[in-house]
Amino acid sequence: MNLTRLIIPALMCLPLWGCNQAGNSSNLRPRAATKDAVTANINVGAEYMREGNYEKALEKLDRARAIDPGYYGTYNIYGLLYQRMGQNADAERNFRKALGLASNDPAVLNNFGQFLCNTERAAEAEKIFLQAAGNPLNQMPEVALTNAGICMQKSGQLVKAEEYYRKALELNRDLADALIRMAQISQEQGNALSARGFLQRYLANAKPTAQSLWLGIQIERELGDTNAVSSYVLMLKNNFPDSREAGLLEQSGLR
Repeated sequence: MNLTRLIIPALMCLPLWGCNQAGNSSNLRPRAATKDAVTANINVGAEYMREGNYEKALEKLDRARAIDPGYYGTYNIYGLLYQRMGQNADAERNFRKALGLASNDPAVLNNFGQFLCNTERAAEAEKIFLQAAGNPLNQMPEVALTNAGICMQKSGQLVKAEEYYRKALELNRDLADALIRMAQISQEQGNALSARGFLQRYLANAKPTAQSLWLGIQIERELGDTNAVSSYVLMLKNNFPDSREAGLLEQSGLR
């Protein structure tokens, strides 16, 4: 079961990753006279990117850059776009350009950290995520801490991963992404009772997924609670009948 997906900030809300967050640069917004045009082009470009129309996305971002070449948000989206296109050198160049204009913006730091983690540069990514978490203007440092944990987990550094998840949960005890990963780590370490507790907290704060229900089945099988196993099996079959985990039910003889 793969639960090592990084938390991705919302693609566009100017600035990204929480409209109330800020970095320490004077370039946090386009100039008033050009703000609407820049915002419109970036938003449309981000939507094209979501749809996979990269040519149109580039066209809109190019327009935004031409209107105001000093606005960091354009380069942040360029970085995400080039990353999706598999052009890592261009992605990194644009993320660094964005950071040059807004060195502590949480959105750029989270996105760049994700890029570094996905390109197997976990140590560099860790530093970037911690920079985002340590920014006193970041209103949600628990997200950056969770991303650091996910990256450490992805690179096999489970002790560090758990440390970051626990720090994130100290700031927000209901953070679903940290809870589900703590449940996974606890289960892998053979601590089924702890895993149950984290999973129950996760399910109290987030909609179940096929992966989380399958994890619940594994945990309750270890604890010998057949009623709980049956409940998770029923939810998995009813809600995610075509999932890989539903197929695993058949293979394991749980029906």
